[in-house]
Amino acid sequence: MTPDVLLVGAGDLGATVGLRLAALGHGVLALRRDASRVPAPLVGRSVDLTRAAPDLSGVRPSLVVVALTARPRTEEAYRATYVEGMARALDALAEAPDRAVLVSSTAVHASRDLPEVEDETAPPAPADGPGRMLVAAEEAFHERIPHGTVLRLSGLYGGASTRLLDQVREGRIDDPHRWTNRIHRQDAAAAVVHLLTMPAPPERLYLGTDDEPAQLGDVAAFLAERLGAPAPPPADPARGHGKRLSDARLRATGWAPAYPSYREGYARLLPG
Repeated sequence: MTPDVLLVGAGDLGATVGLRLAALGHGVLALRRDASRVPAPLVGRSVDLTRAAPDLSGVRPSLVVVALTARPRTEEAYRATYVEGMARALDALAEAPDRAVLVSSTAVHASRDLPEVEDETAPPAPADGPGRMLVAAEEAFHERIPHGTVLRLSGLYGGASTRLLDQVREGRIDDPHRWTNRIHRQDAAAAVVHLLTMPAPPERLYLGTDDEPAQLGDVAAFLAERLGAPAPPPADPARGHGKRLSDARLRATGWAPAYPSYREGYARLLPG
């Protein structure tokens, strides 16, 4: 099958998006450092985008997904991957695709004391070098594909990481008042596919998050009860800080999360 989808990055999220698109009948070409780690029926192509441009001669994708991962979390790594690496891939295309989605992060939004709910109209205010590089990547993406869509995802969960569960088990919740935002990995993948395939043209920017921002202490208390772990310090809304994000624009397109809050998402991950 001639590929009509290009995945720029095929880690956990990118591969999940690709598999969903393949299930819809698309042929998917996936760029990854090690093509042997790209799951079938996706077609993998090995390339280190931080060092070289991919050979995309003869490839005319109608859909493009940029879902890169940078390690470590430094300004230099994020510039090399999200800005320069993405540019190499998009510049290798002979023509612009019909639709494209760049997976970015809500890390570009500011944290505040007693935050109000924010949406896509809030200007980015990154607090560090990686955040600034994500903003630069969004700008570079829209320079190359003006009709493309940026999807800023909040904290992903539902994969292999057990970091928060381990912190709850070990009683290491040190900031229960912090507001947190999250989205289940499957809901994130579904959102990308939805933006690529929905009948109406998508807007230039969406926040990908679930329906309910939550203070960390509330999430930890929910998990502790189910894990039989010590109760964490309680959350106090009067001491809340961080960010509270809305998925209303994305929901208005017809997308709806299968896991609308941490309760449904973690209930599926925990025994009992």
